[in-house]
Amino acid sequence: MCAEYTTFGLAPAMRAGGVLTDGGYQVHRDFVDFIVDGRPLLFQLSDLDAVSPLASDVPPAIFTAQVRSLLLESAAPLPGGRYVVYGCPECEDLACGAVTAVIRRDGEDVVWRDFAWQTDEHVDLDLNGYHGIGPFRFRGAEYRAALSPLLDGAPDTRRRVLLIGARVTVLAKLAAALRTIGVGADIAHDTDAVPADELRGYDAVVFGHSVGERERAAVRDAFERARVPVAHVDGLAPIVPLLVAQIEHALDRGPAERRRLTGLTARGGTADVDVTSACRVTLTAYRLDRLARPHTHEVFDGVLEAGHHRVALDGKAVKGQSFVVARTSTSVLVTAVTH
Repeated sequence: MCAEYTTFGLAPAMRAGGVLTDGGYQVHRDFVDFIVDGRPLLFQLSDLDAVSPLASDVPPAIFTAQVRSLLLESAAPLPGGRYVVYGCPECEDLACGAVTAVIRRDGEDVVWRDFAWQTDEHVDLDLNGYHGIGPFRFRGAEYRAALSPLLDGAPDTRRRVLLIGARVTVLAKLAAALRTIGVGADIAHDTDAVPADELRGYDAVVFGHSVGERERAAVRDAFERARVPVAHVDGLAPIVPLLVAQIEHALDRGPAERRRLTGLTARGGTADVDVTSACRVTLTAYRLDRLARPHTHEVFDGVLEAGHHRVALDGKAVKGQSFVVARTSTSVLVTAVTH
């Protein structure tokens, strides 16, 4: 059994939604992550797309039941005293796979140990155990102080964005894509007639490429008068998956030290990527041809170790007006390609 104490905390996190290159969608999920020794526990799982059981969009009764379960006020949901720590972001089916751990009291302390990948009620630790993670011993008072406030319910982290622009067709497609992944979206020409109370319901405002600086300044002034700390997104190009990626980046309000992706630049035939922990990274290139038709290319998909990386880009994928999106399960960065 572990003897040294590990700090325990919680922090808001998100699973970044997006429009995939095959035409499918990845749902946006906001959740509360476990912070162990100052870093998200999820970061120790390099190739995992998952959320904790403390997701903000589950019904209140289920959310509260999850908190009470982690507080050990109810029996473990799986044999052997095992609890789901991270599960599928699309559903709650154990068959999709989940990270589980034994959670038990040890005197006044709480211990998380025997982490494993689990797809049914029983787990083979030799075959599917995460042998490099844990065990963690938490001081009981600190553990309960972090979780107990959540008994009042999940934080309200519903996302909503305002789309400003003249190209109604593009904005309608963008709004539909955002709603599909779980982000609310409204379309307006300006904010002249929008009450301050309504502006306070937005997390980001997105400007289409055709919106002039005077109109943008008027919108910014309206949000400032309403005292709304809203993120401003200048749309790079009328490409819906690219705009969705920009918005997902803007909605990520977590501190830099708790992000996996911290840097992205692209010049000519290379992209430079900075990651804070080992994780799966995908790079997707978008470009407009001379007829303003969009083209999409997957240029990289692999696990990168923590640090700085230079990735080669296919010259055909980034010629002309082009952009690169870097994505992990929790972070998205977007950059224009310079030539």
